[in-house]
Amino acid sequence: MSHGIAFAHQKPLAAKVLVIGHRGAPAWRPEHTLASYGKAIADGADFVEPDLVMTKDGVLVARHENEIGGTTDVASHPEFAARRTTRTIDGHAVTGWFTEDFTLAELKTLRARERLPQLRSTSYDGEFQIPTLDEIIDFVAAESAVVGHPVGIIPEIKHGSHFRQLGLPMEDRLLATLAAHAYTRTAPVEIQSFETANLRYLHDRLGGARARQQHPNIRLLQLIDDVDQQPYDVVAAGGKLSYGDMLKPAGLREIATYADAIGPNINAIIPLTADGHLGQPTALVRDAHAAGLELHPYTFRPENQFLAKDFWRGSDPATFNEDGLAAEIRVYLDAGIDAFFTDDPAIGRKALSIR
Repeated sequence: MSHGIAFAHQKPLAAKVLVIGHRGAPAWRPEHTLASYGKAIADGADFVEPDLVMTKDGVLVARHENEIGGTTDVASHPEFAARRTTRTIDGHAVTGWFTEDFTLAELKTLRARERLPQLRSTSYDGEFQIPTLDEIIDFVAAESAVVGHPVGIIPEIKHGSHFRQLGLPMEDRLLATLAAHAYTRTAPVEIQSFETANLRYLHDRLGGARARQQHPNIRLLQLIDDVDQQPYDVVAAGGKLSYGDMLKPAGLREIATYADAIGPNINAIIPLTADGHLGQPTALVRDAHAAGLELHPYTFRPENQFLAKDFWRGSDPATFNEDGLAAEIRVYLDAGIDAFFTDDPAIGRKALSIR
């Protein structure tokens, strides 16, 4: 296992590189639970990430997707069996149970399950509820008091166009929720989306170019998917813009008119070769920084199968590999990233501390 990889070092734009607890600390607790967020904060995360979807009665809750068959015990509830259905979500047919078909009270009868049981412990299955955004904010505020510094919240609006079409738009509800809590009126907040129109809308609602004065604690992050894919709001409008277009210098300059940072997959910064090793870095860090955008890439995970082959320990894809993940993160830190999403914030903090 070679960790002696060296590329030309670039400096981040950010004054401090931040560790983002991706869905909390899901390497250790079921994702998007208060336990997962608590573990992330205890392990040194600067931000925790709730992915947001809506309930039937218009409450923002944290799930990676609105389909909850894989992350809750809903399938074991006979009273909800008839709600299993197939929906078209962002142009793709998905079968399962969907948050928009449940009230908050009904969702609260469910319990979280490990999303990757073949890799991670299922010992916490059945213990934790689906939290609301209000509950997450109150929890993070309390935990921040314990650790002695503000911990940021980086909510992602999931399937914004889908929920808007259902009459459940999330953007104004999210802003109202943030404004309703004293903590999120001052603590760091970064709102993220794979769509574009909702970020532009939020930019304007927050005060446009004056947002820094009006809402100095709130920033916007444009997430970036595979280069051959399109934001779904662009698809729905019949547009041609792809994520690949958005990563070109002109596209990055356009993003900078409404967002503060981009969140690409880590392999958009350093692609993998055909055999799974790190290739040569792209120009993305340089180009994004030139446009005034920070880079907050996703996702660094500790199991071998998620690491470049340069960092594997042994040959089992399921092996938990702390040293390998720390080494991989350090390569990207040297490439100039400004923050990063990780399933294990403790290893992320370690990678930062031993550079």
